[in-house]
Amino acid sequence: MGSAAVFKPDSKPAADTDRARLMLLRRLADVVSLPASRINAFERSVVADLLVDMMRQASVEERRRIAARLVPLTDIPNNILRLLLRDEVVVARELLLECASLSDHDLITCARDTTTEHRKLIAGRRGLSPAVCAALIERGEVEVIELVLNNREAVVPTTSLEEAVALSRQYPQLCGALLKRPELRPSSAYVMFWWCNHEERSVILRRFAVSREVLQGSVVDMFSVAAKDGWSDPVVRKALQFIERRQRNREAAKKSPFEGLEGIIASAAETGLTPDVVAEIGHLAGVKPLTAAKILSDEGGESIAVLCKSTGLTKRYLALLWKAMRRPGSDDSSDPRWERVQIVYDMLAVDRAQTVVRYWNWSLTSALTPQLIRAIREGEDHLIDQFSAAERAAMLALSDDFKN
Repeated sequence: MGSAAVFKPDSKPAADTDRARLMLLRRLADVVSLPASRINAFERSVVADLLVDMMRQASVEERRRIAARLVPLTDIPNNILRLLLRDEVVVARELLLECASLSDHDLITCARDTTTEHRKLIAGRRGLSPAVCAALIERGEVEVIELVLNNREAVVPTTSLEEAVALSRQYPQLCGALLKRPELRPSSAYVMFWWCNHEERSVILRRFAVSREVLQGSVVDMFSVAAKDGWSDPVVRKALQFIERRQRNREAAKKSPFEGLEGIIASAAETGLTPDVVAEIGHLAGVKPLTAAKILSDEGGESIAVLCKSTGLTKRYLALLWKAMRRPGSDDSSDPRWERVQIVYDMLAVDRAQTVVRYWNWSLTSALTPQLIRAIREGEDHLIDQFSAAERAAMLALSDDFKN
């Protein structure tokens, strides 16, 4: 009689039926949670099948309680785990944040199959692996990416970090988080400079404007070797141009009607900047016209200070160049942008400023090829892995210029 009653739920009051179901659900959860010394793998698997079937009909709160009970376990049946991780956020929360036994596969498939809120919880986990970080970042969800970048225990792979750098141009809130990442490379920081705010630019220059003293000392004899070969190897020539101590183009200064960089800047302060004047400033400063144009059109102006310091120009010529750009403030120290430009000039050593300018010049011009220009114009960001670090930097820094 008692057994027959189980199969006739209508013969019992609804409250009794719910109470029995709830009791059984909790008993099954207790059994699944037993240690391996009390239950073998086959028994646990059978119980898990029953529990999964019952959980589909259980309330959200009951599912949440079961999920919380499973958090400390080291061996959670896969079918239960899959169900709970893909459940509502309130159910999956504790497992996603606290369960140490979740594998990378568990987290990656959960990230793939669930919602942004689930991915935000995963992004906050301790000890995120490179594979999980990559799975989270590749979706391009800014809120999730920001949480990953701010997670100090996450290990972000280089390719994923570069994806975040590319997104930071459109979503500047990522810049500050990116600059705190230990994995961030100088190549990425230098290109981010163009769309960072003043505080972030200052961080980039303090952290990444490195000296080339060791590098210069290690190749000092190579300049004479390359000169004997007539600088015939373009790869060697490009590398040594990046390393050498001299920034200005001395040969160009001898031929210039302005008698050098100071002369053309003094003239431009009166007449203003034209494309020809910008190109000539770049030529005398040892950078290509495209690099000079990028620097001299920089809205923030900090790059002007970097250029002046790298070429040994005094503050007087920094002010004259600022005036030539028709920017307010060179005669009024209260202008905030002009104040920031002077701060950057004062904080940088010549050699470190040269490193930044050389990299800009290398990435913005020397790295440009017809293939890269086509990729920039056509927005072929999916091809980015085919390019070098300098080429990727150019793709990011110049994308707006070539698409306009």
